[in-house]
Amino acid sequence: MQPFAGLRVLDMTHVLAGPFATYQLAVLGAEDIKIEHPVESDQAREVGRDAVLKSRRMGSSFQTQASNKKALAIDIKTKAGQEVMRRLAETADVLVENYRPGSLEALGLGYEQLSAINPRLIYCSMSAFGSDGPKGAHTAYDYVIQAGSGIMAMTGTPQANPIKIGTPAVDYATGTTGAFALASALFQRERTGKGQRIDMSMYDVAMILMGSHVTEFFHTGHQPGPKGNRNEFATNSCYDTADGLLMLGASNARQARRLWRVLERPDLIKSTNRERAEAFDEESRVLGEILATRAAADWEGYFQERHVPAARVRGLGDALAEPQLAHRSVIHKPDNASDVDEPALTVPVAAFQFAHDGPRVTSPPPEVGRDTRSILLSLGYADAEIEAMGSAGDILAA
Repeated sequence: MQPFAGLRVLDMTHVLAGPFATYQLAVLGAEDIKIEHPVESDQAREVGRDAVLKSRRMGSSFQTQASNKKALAIDIKTKAGQEVMRRLAETADVLVENYRPGSLEALGLGYEQLSAINPRLIYCSMSAFGSDGPKGAHTAYDYVIQAGSGIMAMTGTPQANPIKIGTPAVDYATGTTGAFALASALFQRERTGKGQRIDMSMYDVAMILMGSHVTEFFHTGHQPGPKGNRNEFATNSCYDTADGLLMLGASNARQARRLWRVLERPDLIKSTNRERAEAFDEESRVLGEILATRAAADWEGYFQERHVPAARVRGLGDALAEPQLAHRSVIHKPDNASDVDEPALTVPVAAFQFAHDGPRVTSPPPEVGRDTRSILLSLGYADAEIEAMGSAGDILAA
């Protein structure tokens, strides 16, 4: 049995952070019901480079975190849609939403209102800055949080700064933290029998991502600036080789000693980290001269065989082609990945493995409203009622 098998998740999230959190529960066995507006569906459905998929509201951005989910299309601003949500809340274990703070409360679908129906419900709200406070009503996306949190200010080089991180790291970190919070609340409920309210903030997550910098700032007032590819020591920085860049990772003193020995320069071994830091310019000059004599891939193999951390700087395509990735089963490749008529794509699954019953993809991402009829029937709605709601525009039954 997978960890969350038998649990029902009401997934009222959109774009990336929220859907990724619920996706992590879904690949571990939870029944995820993705709830969208019949017309204004998750905007991620229309994001990606494939125009055909976007026109079908099945863009790659959406598909990245939509496998194993069911799709219910209802208008929660209508009385009929709100009644559907209340019936669903009676049957659910978890509800996750990332609407503007206060929006669902105004519709009668807030935590207090739904927990009165189901006291065991775990209700997770994800927003830019949290549900209250001076910025509680402000909105943002990943790159806005990067700008406002200090992450951009410490990214780049002294010549090119500030620069946002290339991947939406805050979004994914918020989703991962959200999945951990939900798992923790579910574990707590096993002991207490009570539901829980989770208040997630992307801004809070950004601060956690900068944890050591935050601590240092409060202690010394040091404002971290952009260091580019340079780290504290020359032996864990980036260098040109004969054909590309190589990142060295000889961070601790033991690894640094090993590095200088395998390069036949034991004269550059230092006794303390302070000496290493003070000798940065000299050591980086020597390393630059040595590493320029061979290709990056050659150096990577040479160092790794001798237990010195190092990697050539790869593009995404090269990284995805690494046999290690296939060995780890991080990626799910459906049989129909190249079939446009069946738009399931190759997608990441989870960043960990279990010995048994771990994360896996069992069904492709759903079209808008694919499961509306079957879900409503399971809630006790009659065919005539479903047809009437469809005619009124309250639902979309694909």
